[in-house]
Amino acid sequence: FLWLPGLFLELKKRDLLYKKPFAESFEETPLLVAVLTYMGYGILTIFGYLRDFLRHWNIEKCQVAREREEQKDFVPLYQDFENFYTRNLYMRIRDNWNRPICSVPGAKMDLVERVSHDYNWTFEHTGKVVKEVINMGSYNYLGFAENVGACADAAIESTKKYGVGVGSTRCELGNLDIHEEMEQLVARFLGVESSMAFGMGFATNSMNIPALTGKGCLILSDELNHASLVLGARLSASTIRVFKHNNMQSLEKLLRDAIVHGQPRTHRPWKKILIVVEGIYSMEGSIVRLPEVIALKKRYKAYLYLDEAHSIGALGPNGRGVVDYFGLDPKDVDIMMGTFTKSFGAAGGYIGGKKELIDYLRNHSHSALYATSMSPPVAQQIITSMKIIMGEDGTTLGADRLRQLSENTTYFRRKLREMGFIIYGNDDSPVVPMMLYMPAKIGAFGREMLKRNIGTVVVGFPATPIIESRARFCISAAHTREMLNTVNIYHILQYSLKILLFLLMWEQTNF
Repeated sequence: FLWLPGLFLELKKRDLLYKKPFAESFEETPLLVAVLTYMGYGILTIFGYLRDFLRHWNIEKCQVAREREEQKDFVPLYQDFENFYTRNLYMRIRDNWNRPICSVPGAKMDLVERVSHDYNWTFEHTGKVVKEVINMGSYNYLGFAENVGACADAAIESTKKYGVGVGSTRCELGNLDIHEEMEQLVARFLGVESSMAFGMGFATNSMNIPALTGKGCLILSDELNHASLVLGARLSASTIRVFKHNNMQSLEKLLRDAIVHGQPRTHRPWKKILIVVEGIYSMEGSIVRLPEVIALKKRYKAYLYLDEAHSIGALGPNGRGVVDYFGLDPKDVDIMMGTFTKSFGAAGGYIGGKKELIDYLRNHSHSALYATSMSPPVAQQIITSMKIIMGEDGTTLGADRLRQLSENTTYFRRKLREMGFIIYGNDDSPVVPMMLYMPAKIGAFGREMLKRNIGTVVVGFPATPIIESRARFCISAAHTREMLNTVNIYHILQYSLKILLFLLMWEQTNF
C-alpha cells in the first residue's frame, strides 16, 4: 500500500487541472461479441480463399486487377493480403461508400441513386435522385455548408471580384489582400500572434511538420493520430515514438526516457522533442486531455503540436476549439493547427502561433512555397463564417449555432445510451461512434439506414481495429430537434439493429 498516497496525490493534481468533469467512455468489446466477430471474419476469409480458387481455374469470372503474365518474375506491385481483403471483403460492402451527392451537404442532402449488377465491382446510375436524406456523416458541425445566407452571398461577390483561381503561389503573385485579411482574422480568433493559411488541410500537417523537425529530433505521437500527422512525422526524418491514446502515464514515460537516455547510440540530447496530439479524434470521438499534456510539456521542456481539425469551431463556449473548451491560454500551445473544412464549411488549413514561428514557415514550408494560393471565394467563406462565430456580424447567429450544436450532441448521445447502444468518446464530442462489431453489420446497417432516408458513415477494418467496427455519426447545429424527432431516428436505429442479427447470417452467406 506504499504507492497509494502517491497515486492519490497524482489524481488530486489531475483534478485541479480541470475546471469541469472530463467524461469519456470506451467500453471494452464483450467477449461473446469478440468471438462472434472473429468467427465472422474467419468465415469470410474461408469463402474468400474458395472464390480465389474458383477464379484461378476460371470457374468464376475474375474482375480484379492482376499482374501481367510477362511480369510474373517481378516483385509484386500489390500486397497479397491487401488485394485479398479488397476483392473478397471490402468489395461486398463497397456500396456504402463514395455515394454521389447532388446537392449541398447540409442537414439534408440529395443522393444519386445507383445500382450494381456484379456485386459492387461496378455501379450504374439509374437516373433517379434520392431526395431529402438526413445527413449524419458530414463534418458540417456549425451548418455553414449552405448555398444561401451571408456566407454564400459574400463568396459570390468575392468570385465576381477575384475570380475562382489565383494561378500562382503566395510567395510569387498569388498573395491577395483577402488572404492577408483572413490570416489576421484567424490569429485574432485563436488568440495568437500570427497565423498562416494553406489550401489543403492534409498538406498543412504533412508538409509543415517536416519544416519544424528533422534528424536528431524526437516526435511523440498519440497512437490514434490522423494519417496526415503520421505522414508528416515520417517525412521529417525525425525519430518517432508512439504513446497510448490519451494516456498521460505512457506519454510521461516516453518523455522521461527521452531526457535520460537521449538519442540512440550517441546518447546526445534531442535537438527538439515535439508532442503531437489532436483536439477531437475523428474515429473515437474522444477529446485530448490537454491540461495534462500542457503540464507535461512544461515540466519536460517539450514543444506541443495541436491538430484542431475537428475541434475548432465545434468545442468551447466561443467555438475556439479545445483550448477554449478547457479555458487554457493559447500561448501554452506552441503550434496550433486546424482546418477550415469542417466547422467553417470551406477548405484548407491553418497554423497559428508566435510571429517568429509563422515567419519561419513562410520561408521553409513546402506547402507555402510550392502550393497554389487558396481560392478567393473559399477565403471569403472562411472570413464570413468566422466573423459570424465571433459575433462580429452584429448578430447572435454564431452563438446560437454553437449552443444548438452542444444541445444536439448532448441529446443524441443521451438517447443512444438510454437505448442501450455502446458509444465511444467524450460526452461533449459531436463525433459519435456507435459500435457494430461484426463485419456483416457494416454493410447491412448502412443499407438499412439509407432505405429510411438517413445517410451514415460506417467504418471497419483496417480503418478501425478488427473487432471494433462502427457507425460514426457527426452531429450538426443544422440538425433541428424537430427534424430528428420527425423521422424517429432513434426508433429507426433500434429497429435496424434488431434486424441486423437476422441479416448477419444472410450477409455472410452472400459473401
